[in-house]
Amino acid sequence: MKWLPTFSALTVIVGLAAQAAAPIPADVRTNGFALGTQSYTFRLFTFEEACEKSASAGLHTTELFPGQKISAALPNEKTGPGVSSEGMTAIKDILKKNKIQAVAVGVIGIPKDEDAARKVFAFARELGIGVINTESTDSIDTIEKMVKEFDIKVGYHNHPRRPNDENYKVWDPNYILELTKDRDARIGSCADMGHWTNSGLSAADAIRLLKGRVVSSHIKDIAKGGTSVVPAGTGRANLSEALAALKEVGFEGPISIEHEANWDNNVPDVMSYVELVKAFGK
Repeated sequence: MKWLPTFSALTVIVGLAAQAAAPIPADVRTNGFALGTQSYTFRLFTFEEACEKSASAGLHTTELFPGQKISAALPNEKTGPGVSSEGMTAIKDILKKNKIQAVAVGVIGIPKDEDAARKVFAFARELGIGVINTESTDSIDTIEKMVKEFDIKVGYHNHPRRPNDENYKVWDPNYILELTKDRDARIGSCADMGHWTNSGLSAADAIRLLKGRVVSSHIKDIAKGGTSVVPAGTGRANLSEALAALKEVGFEGPISIEHEANWDNNVPDVMSYVELVKAFGK
């Protein structure tokens, strides 16, 4: 059965849509950048543990990923649309306890069906999230409607190029540029620096090409002569140049550290990104 909002649910949805996403203030930024973690970095842990690890790295923002267990106290509750009111309260309490602001969610599918898509946007709005990251290119008409309704940005995330899959196009910034042309300005790119590197592209050049359409970013470095993720500044992604390009295009959105390595103990690796961003421009 297709979900239809009751009067009370509709009232909540309208109320949420009328609220503006929480801005990212200067005091939670790192050297001017809204640097935080993509919670997927800590996918082996609960969301509560992920926030504790982020806080231990001196970070104050995070991007949720759907499906992460919230806490040991709520073993059956996971982050994402459909979470219970108890689960949502727990997420808010965890964020508050660790002095972390939820600024993005992704990478998450956004359905074509408006009622189903609205659940994704309502989840984000409940947490004051300003950006939803997705790869749902076929839902762009619905996405544009939701962006206007909720005043939440949507970033098209890029995984690496798939040579054997010609239908996978979001790795190409030219495709994203064409996809978002003439669309609401709040629809753009979730610029994944490392994945662009593994696609044989310069992240800095891709960012400059997408000027005005970069709404969020994932930062990761890539091994020299390889494709694996390594600590910031030790690989070939040229992250400092990419950060410079973000400055050039006037980017003010969230940058999520997505360190897909040393899963059991990667806080020291996360700190390498913090130090690289702190040292930028100095």
